[in-house]
Amino acid sequence: MTLGLKVAPHHISWSDLRSAAVFADESGLYDHFWHFDHFYPITGDTDGPCLEAWVTLSALAEATSRIRLGCMVNGVHHRHPAVTANMASALDIVSAGRFELGIGCGWNEQESGAYGLTLGSIAERLDRLDEALEIIVSMLGEEVTSFHGRFYDITDARNEPKGPQQPLPICVGGAGERRTLRTVARFASHWNLPMYDPDTFGHKRGVLAAHCADMGTDPASITVSSHVFVPAGADLGRIEHEVAAQEAAGIDQVIVYFQPPFELAELETVTARLDDLDTTGPGCG
Repeated sequence: MTLGLKVAPHHISWSDLRSAAVFADESGLYDHFWHFDHFYPITGDTDGPCLEAWVTLSALAEATSRIRLGCMVNGVHHRHPAVTANMASALDIVSAGRFELGIGCGWNEQESGAYGLTLGSIAERLDRLDEALEIIVSMLGEEVTSFHGRFYDITDARNEPKGPQQPLPICVGGAGERRTLRTVARFASHWNLPMYDPDTFGHKRGVLAAHCADMGTDPASITVSSHVFVPAGADLGRIEHEVAAQEAAGIDQVIVYFQPPFELAELETVTARLDDLDTTGPGCG
């Protein structure tokens, strides 16, 4: 098991977000730093501050040198997939091969409506995600890509230069059994189960294995992650227990997710407690 740190870019200053990533980079305990891809805060006052995901990730790549970086996860409808592929390659280069592309079908009706971004029905979102991933995967590795679908139409699209990671790791977030987990089996090297529950996880993992069998994918090749939520003033014993329970259940990466208001001192306290756990794998003390 490895540990990831997630600090969302809402209700937080740039300096505090940067400090969290630098702390994670220097601590040696965490192997990933994650945030999210939204334009409005998703908890608390939705009129509050929320930093854009890709711009901040680029700056965090320059501020750090070891830790891997990504969004958990990007809304597929926020950017055209050809643009996303181009941005992903550039960020992989800027980070010297430390970037992981997280992507999902999107859900936030408030910000989508305000920004004029078509969200559509759940079925349409899932269809769009599959089309987008087909384009992205091709453009990350192939010289030219043509695709003619319901949502996207590109012809001889190029993406140069490509990033150092070939293939670029892709994380798909969600838990839908019929469509999302099939998309994971088809395209992803990492599956994020947003909310962990032992019974749910065991069942969903079995569904994913069945989709992998249908797709000819080795389920062992897919990293599995979930979150441990850390509100302000959280019980350290509970956090330690939840991390240990997820490790025992077979979660590959436990993502310690700090909720606003973020305080660096609390991150330091939680990290010191987790550093005493008897964990295995790189990135864990």
